[in-house]
Amino acid sequence: MTDNDAASARQFADDTLMHHMGMSLTSASAARVEGTMPVEGNRQPYGLLHGGASAALAETLGSIAANIHAGPDHVAVGIELSISHHRSATAGTVTGIAEAVHLGRTVATYAVRVEDETGRLLATARLTCAIRKAPAT
Repeated sequence: MTDNDAASARQFADDTLMHHMGMSLTSASAARVEGTMPVEGNRQPYGLLHGGASAALAETLGSIAANIHAGPDHVAVGIELSISHHRSATAGTVTGIAEAVHLGRTVATYAVRVEDETGRLLATARLTCAIRKAPAT
């Protein structure tokens, strides 16, 4: 992770859903972002990892990658997320890997895999982000 990529990614850390769900980044670039999230605290009432938690992880990682791609004068916002859940997890930590499918001037799209600690595929997602000029502050 370069210093610029790390700085871009850090803006997502404090007082966000990422923080509250225990997500952390392990690597970040415009082409690929990887991060983890605990299953504990992110389960549905039946003890399984909540599907919405997997979706939040996928959107978070893809959005971070898209914002790194967008650069400092632009912002990337998710406009479409689809996710398929393939198997469940009840404990441990899951890892998400967002990889660029398309990096354009106005749109960035990522394929995201969510895996358990043994590398078993739990979910696959696709996130598309619109890239816009950052609002004046």
